Amino acid sequence: MEKVEIIDKLRNLLSEEFETELDKIQPSANLMKTLDLDSLDIVDVVVMVEKHFGFTMKKEDFKSINTFQDFYDFVSKRLS
Repeated sequence: MEKVEIIDKLRNLLSEEFETELDKIQPSANLMKTLDLDSLDIVDVVVMVEKHFGFTMKKEDFKSINTFQDFYDFVSKRLS
């Protein structure tokens, strides 16, 4: 899967799951603040990634993820 496809899929999944407008999901925006995520929501993101991308993500992985771009890069790296 190409990086552009990964980003599009993640944007759409996050927008739908957390009822956030797509235009708010920008690469430099803060993932946690934009989606208003709490610890339970992070579990939902972990499950979503596992379901749609086939790898296990740990809650601790979010320590290095601040922006949507960080998240896209993390998922892309795990898929390559």
